Amino acid sequence: MPDMPNILYLHSHDTGRYIQPYGHAIPTPNLQKLAEEGVIFRQAFCGNPTCSASRSVLLTGQCAHSAGMIGLAHRGFTLKDYGHHLCHTLSANGYETTLVGVQHLIAAAEIDKLGYDNVIDVRGKYSGQTSSAAVDFLDSAPATPFFLSVGFTQTHRGYPEPGPAEDPRYCRPPAPVPDTPETRYDMACYKACARVLDTNMGKVLDALDASGLAENTLVICTTDHGIAFPGMKCNLTDHGTGIMLIMRGPGGFTGGGAINGMVSHLNIFPTICELLEISPPDWLEGRSIMPLIRGEADEVNDEIFSEVTYHAAYQPMRAVRTQRWKYIRRFGGRNRPVLPNCDDSPSKTVWMENGWADRILAEEEIYDLIFDPNETQNLAADPAHAKVLEEMRQRMQRWMESTEDPLLNGPVPAPSGAKVNDPDGISPRETPMTVE
Repeated sequence: MPDMPNILYLHSHDTGRYIQPYGHAIPTPNLQKLAEEGVIFRQAFCGNPTCSASRSVLLTGQCAHSAGMIGLAHRGFTLKDYGHHLCHTLSANGYETTLVGVQHLIAAAEIDKLGYDNVIDVRGKYSGQTSSAAVDFLDSAPATPFFLSVGFTQTHRGYPEPGPAEDPRYCRPPAPVPDTPETRYDMACYKACARVLDTNMGKVLDALDASGLAENTLVICTTDHGIAFPGMKCNLTDHGTGIMLIMRGPGGFTGGGAINGMVSHLNIFPTICELLEISPPDWLEGRSIMPLIRGEADEVNDEIFSEVTYHAAYQPMRAVRTQRWKYIRRFGGRNRPVLPNCDDSPSKTVWMENGWADRILAEEEIYDLIFDPNETQNLAADPAHAKVLEEMRQRMQRWMESTEDPLLNGPVPAPSGAKVNDPDGISPRETPMTVE
């Protein structure tokens, strides 16, 4: 491409699809405007509904276990090869790369391994104001082409109190949790946090417009995984893996289009390579979504895979999704919820007070996504679905073998020095064990 586009990568924590452009009563006018100007992907998914692992999929173009990020970076998990980070490929092709805000792939002391040319500290001058640091970068007439990663802590737990626009009496909690005063209040707090996120992302997008660089900048706006409510984040149903993905910029990402084909974070790296007309690294496991943008295909993926190995605690699970079916398998024989892998919240308390800890979980689950889009009726034991079950098992087996999934060899140990919680605990805030 003769005039290499800039890339603005906007990413949030724990937002799922719970923003206005996906039809929720959660006002996010700046993200709505971005969707109306760009392209929204209605069936976008993460490769792992946990924080570090999800980001590793997008930024390396590999599934989490291939990349090595099977847990949380701040708990001692790492990539196998930080040279696989997108920054290294972009730098080798003439890009100036800059990080502002959250990255969650490595400890701050080792951040140079990620490959960014510039890391803007949001602790000193900016006092945590990621949007202000990003705006100053865009106002500075940066050299082009640039890759700017802007990571926000919102909408991670630690929600603000709801304001007048988020009256709990008129809030609807997400589908997995019951409609109670506690869950309505919890959702009102989420909506307040989404408002803050939208305001901050809006400041960055406004600065991009004011810089005169918007026309030649590919904006990639996404999140790591589902929202931090029970049955969502760190779960392999669509409640956990479904994500917002809005893209705007050169190459056809304009006009308010809505793509219905399944896409994954795994598709972003190869898409960037095709758009920039650069050779994709040989480790990439996904394919470009440009055929969807050009209208040449309705699908580029006939199956989407996702996984969990560690979050706060060990909880090995794998899943494969087609447009019609979802298959989830739990490994290791545990049939009870791993409670430390759910953030503490009023909604979690509702579940806990009603016996969540004693619920029995199936080793295998299969759901018909046409008639059961909320994935509540497990059909794995239904003889009428035996052929579908076997087909989905085979899809998973082929993927695990082709990616050399360590679960094929039995339990996956955490690395030495990693901090992990007891799966029989209650909260991620409990003191973790350090792996020797």
